[in-house]
Order: sequence, then structure tokens, then C-alpha cells
Amino acid sequence: TGVATMKFKSPPVNSLSLEFLTEFSISLEKLENNRACRGVIITSSLPKIFSSGLDITEMCGKSVEHYAEFWRAVQELWLRLYGSNMVTVAAVNGSSPAGGCLIALSCDYRIMAENPKFSIGLNEAQLGIVAPFWFKDTFVNVVGHRVAERSLQLGSLHPAPEAHRLGLVDELVPEQKLMEKAAAIMAQWLALPDHARQLTKTMMRKVVLDRLVAHREEDIKNFITFISKESIQKSLRMYMEMLKKKKS
Repeated sequence: TGVATMKFKSPPVNSLSLEFLTEFSISLEKLENNRACRGVIITSSLPKIFSSGLDITEMCGKSVEHYAEFWRAVQELWLRLYGSNMVTVAAVNGSSPAGGCLIALSCDYRIMAENPKFSIGLNEAQLGIVAPFWFKDTFVNVVGHRVAERSLQLGSLHPAPEAHRLGLVDELVPEQKLMEKAAAIMAQWLALPDHARQLTKTMMRKVVLDRLVAHREEDIKNFITFISKESIQKSLRMYMEMLKKKKS
């Protein structure tokens, strides 16, 4: 059919670890280089969770070299996904905070399971950290400046119906119909000539992509400086403790 399906399967919550990010980027590159593949549907094989976002353990108590390698892998994934020539459809079948939200935002179209218990958003502020400029740019391009500003400052996680109302997701469908709908949307997008769609996508996204490419090393340095601060490390440790308590 020319369409691949990529399913996240990294229990318990599809955290974006260095290993996960690297494998994701390699898989995207393989699909991109496969001329028979024109589109990819991205979803999760775990119930109730799309992706919980960046793996906190990769950002806590590690070396400067590790932080640099990790952040470069986050950048790489976004550059590949946001700039992909393929049609990309996110079938969001569970909650999708922070980096999980970024993956969905980077796709061409977002369908979310119609379940008010599932939420999506860039909630970095709740963890005491700041979404970088390219997360912000991607968000603004989807929901507009005012919604993005309020949502980012409050670190909001939007339940599925609210996410749809804000335009953060394009469609809500019953959970059992999610993949069927993703396939139908994909067919609609693939009905167009690839070159026209690809050139249009590049035109719409080039400024945002170029901005990170031009400031990539600076962005890594900023991340290292920020994440190495004792106050930020303390916030992350407290957040991890809170998660442990929730589990127990």
C-alpha cells in the first residue's frame, strides 16, 4: 500500500530514552529511503499511553557528554519527523504529554482516541523545565500564538475533547476506529501528487527547521547549562520521587 505503521513498544510508558530516540530516527530514515513507502502512521502498542515524553532519567545525574548526546538525539528525531517527505499521521491512542505531544505535533495530521481520560500537551513548566524554542515554534504553528502561550506557561495537559477544540488534534474518533480512520486519512493525503505536497510542506515548515539547524550547537549548550543547574536537577529528582510514590 506504500504505507508503513510504526508502533511504539517501550513499556511501561514509551519514554523517549536515548536508545528509543536513536531507533526511532533510524527507522524513519529507512522508511524515507524506501521509495515504495509514501506515508507512515505513528501509534502506540501500549494501552492508554502514546508516549510519556522525554525520559527524565536521561536528564538527571548524568555527565555533560551524556546530556549533549541525548539532546542531539532529540533534535535529530524532530528534524527527521517534522521535515519528512512522507505523509505522517499520528494515531494518538493514549495520553501524550511533553515529548509525546511534540511527536504528534510534528506529524501532518493528528487523530486522537475519543476518551476524556487521555490528555495531550507540552507540560514542561509543571516539571520546572522550559520547552525549547523549536518545541514552541511547532506548537504555535498548530494552535496559534495565544493558545500556545497560555498552554506553555501553565504547562497544560488538555483532555482529548479540549485538545480537539483548540486544534491541537484534528479529529477525535472512537478508540476501536482509530487505525481505520488513520488509514482513510492517509489515503486522502496520498491521492495528491507527492511532489506538490512535499514542496508545499517544505515551504510551510522550512523557516522553523532552518532555525534549529542554524542554532543546533547553541541549543545543545543551552540545554546542558540549563539541565545541569542544581535547582533544575532538584526539580527533576522531586518529580521522579513523585512518580515512584504514584506507582507504589
